[in-house]
Amino acid sequence: MEANPRNNGRLPAAFLTPGSSSFMDFLSHHSPDMLPGKRSLPPLQGAIEAPHGTTIVAVSFPGGVVLAGDRRATMGNMIAQRDIEKVFPADEYSAVGIAGTAGLAVEMVKLFQLELEHFEKVEGAQLSLEGKANRLSTMIRSNLAMAMQGLAVVPLFAGWDVDREKGRIFSYDVTGGRSEEVGYASTGSGSIFARGAMKKLYREDLTEDQATTLVVQALYDAADDDSATGGPDVARRIYPIVTVITEQGFRKLTDEESAEIARSILERRLEQPDGPRAALL
Repeated sequence: MEANPRNNGRLPAAFLTPGSSSFMDFLSHHSPDMLPGKRSLPPLQGAIEAPHGTTIVAVSFPGGVVLAGDRRATMGNMIAQRDIEKVFPADEYSAVGIAGTAGLAVEMVKLFQLELEHFEKVEGAQLSLEGKANRLSTMIRSNLAMAMQGLAVVPLFAGWDVDREKGRIFSYDVTGGRSEEVGYASTGSGSIFARGAMKKLYREDLTEDQATTLVVQALYDAADDDSATGGPDVARRIYPIVTVITEQGFRKLTDEESAEIARSILERRLEQPDGPRAALL
């Protein structure tokens, strides 16, 4: 949306007109070309080579939920970036992890953050966790045309449900279809391997420390079998992004905390290569 050409300091009329509490609806009416799904692509001459984010995992525990992601972005058979961040806070009580086309995914997350902030300012209250999950589903669905051309975004959404007083996890497909996951979930190229690890290690009575260890363990197992997933890189000091959402809100583990978890897993793997459960004991 263009600024006032007279440069008299006044906001355009669109900003002063009462309307929907949805920021996406506001953009679709006043500046639809700014929505990712409204952009037109040139005729395809082959597969589009763009950096892709890979594996995201989430685990719930009695006091909240943990959302984590590896740090590798790939472009075909190349490593495009070794330290990309794929997990972001959506608001105070929720977070979103991205898998798929990295550029579009990061842009979608920023739009999602604006959507939630806009709703809170207009309505004077936070959207429910269920409502947040539905808004994200709408955004993914609006990107379907891009997804059909190979530019898909498939996030994982998790947060603390203030009303139900529990952590919840939501997964999506490229059409915007939404599913609530029980206990744990994964998405991305290494998700099948990460899910297998979580299936064996998950318990309903996990502590927060055990849950954070579990997600790093799952990412380690995914990296062991999926070349697009980056495991803990001790030499470069690059470790998974791990976030925790509880009734106190969103918290991202420091690099030192993530490094300590990763080192403990690596040390136990050296002692018992075939004993992944030892990481939680």
